[in-house]
Amino acid sequence: MSKIETIGLSVYYGDGTVCGLKAVNITIEANKITALIGPSGCGKTTFLRALNRMNELKGAQTKGKVLIDGIDIYNGKVDVIQLRKRIGMVFQQPNPFPMSIYDNVAYGPRIHGQRNENLGTIVEESLKKAALWDEVKDRLDENALGFSGGQQQRLCIARALAVNPEIILFDEPCSALDPVSTARIEELLTELKQEYTIVIVTHNMQQAARVSDCTAFFLMGELIEYGKTSQIFERPKDKRTEDYITGRFG
Repeated sequence: MSKIETIGLSVYYGDGTVCGLKAVNITIEANKITALIGPSGCGKTTFLRALNRMNELKGAQTKGKVLIDGIDIYNGKVDVIQLRKRIGMVFQQPNPFPMSIYDNVAYGPRIHGQRNENLGTIVEESLKKAALWDEVKDRLDENALGFSGGQQQRLCIARALAVNPEIILFDEPCSALDPVSTARIEELLTELKQEYTIVIVTHNMQQAARVSDCTAFFLMGELIEYGKTSQIFERPKDKRTEDYITGRFG
């Protein structure tokens, strides 16, 4: 079932002459992990940020449509705050707030008006979903900045889950982590797709092959090829895809 669809999605920067994304048409299924691959500067992150209108924070101009459950999020009537509640985002560098574990996870629900008596349950459930509860349940009052990078990244995932999103966007979530932490995050992604639609930007070809159901290859702002991950990695239709995956460039 389709969850996200883009139609002629283009993104322009500066005075409108710098094109970061060129007329991308793609359909992303619900409860799947979709990996976005390609060399640096190819449009992966621009595409990812277009899905929750974060490019606007950089003054970018967006043309075309992004449909979430069939509704165009750029139609002018969409509440951007509510949109970003539905579509969470986890960034490349773990970015916990300089506050306790508990307050980090409770932050989003509080902003959206959640009453205090329910926060404990939300924090516990979010940390459990992020595979962090057993490690921090006796340390919820400790400052999050004192935890390891892998724990901080899982905390950021818990923070995103706490507002009950439908879609989670990951922008190279493992690039700053060690192999053990990376494995934990990958295992977590596989579990989370049972409840959420996941889109992940990654430079790691092995990671894309391991965790994703579908893969999109971007090059110079264009979507070159998109399909099931097994097909993209084993039987790419475009020679540019094959050259990138086999390490001939990028």
